[in-house]
Amino acid sequence: MVNKVKNGIDEIAKVVIGKEDIIKRVMSAILAGGHVMIQDIPGVGKTTMALAFAKVLGLNYQRILFTPDIMPKDIADYSVHCQRFSQDEKEMQTANLLMADDLHSSSPKIQSMFVKMMEEKKLKVQDTVTVLPDPYIVIATQNPLDEDELLPESQMDHFMIGITIGYPDTVSEIQMLKQTNMKERISSLNEALNTTDLLEIRTQVEHVYVSEQIYEYIVAIVNGTRENQLLDMGISPRGSIDILKMSKANAFIEGRDYVIPTDVITVLTDTASHRVRLSRYAKLENRKADMILLSTIERIPIPKGIERKR
Repeated sequence: MVNKVKNGIDEIAKVVIGKEDIIKRVMSAILAGGHVMIQDIPGVGKTTMALAFAKVLGLNYQRILFTPDIMPKDIADYSVHCQRFSQDEKEMQTANLLMADDLHSSSPKIQSMFVKMMEEKKLKVQDTVTVLPDPYIVIATQNPLDEDELLPESQMDHFMIGITIGYPDTVSEIQMLKQTNMKERISSLNEALNTTDLLEIRTQVEHVYVSEQIYEYIVAIVNGTRENQLLDMGISPRGSIDILKMSKANAFIEGRDYVIPTDVITVLTDTASHRVRLSRYAKLENRKADMILLSTIERIPIPKGIERKR
């Protein structure tokens, strides 16, 4: 199964060029059973990434563009049904991967309803309750330049990771310009896994071994953020659970059935940056959440003697 996952990452990298680390992190979140928030400006490849993951993982895909006037019924109509790549475009199927584009542009009521849907795996509109399929994955986006409209921390905390794709480097952008039609490129990607594979891998990830030292290491890091004067709000208990899940998924992708400190360090910033709140002083000093988190890690002793299988 690990080889299938790595093949999937390689396939997605054919269209999401130069962003292998980000692809791996999104794959880890999906294998860990979480949802993804992409915080970035328009045009950097958010939709391309979501489409590529849907194609390579054999998932039915749907996209909703959130606007201030979107209604609960709109969510019901579009979050459940989709159009599968390999079937007739008119044939409606149950969606497994939903791209919630510009989620921050919707009303607080819609945002709250949507986050509840993500957590409970079901959608209730008036008297109608729809149980969502398994797996069900949300890749949401918001534009960080819309500072007054961004999702509150209470809702951001429900996303396993918060990432930024960013601009491509020079070589990658030249390669992108040379590519043919992007829709055709995505359609030509090979399906590396299917929903059955994905559910089986999620079970394997859950059973990745975690030593007592790793549990203590994660808690020490989390407590470090809660005591950091540069942060008004540290990592929540939900965040510590997600760090553990992401560490397990990273270990699985690396071909191990046990977690080492490097797994925790690798996933920390993507799993925690969107959960913490900078203090006023940190903002005045133009500090960034990921750098504060990395400095927190540096003060925590790294556990020794667990770099071997139990």
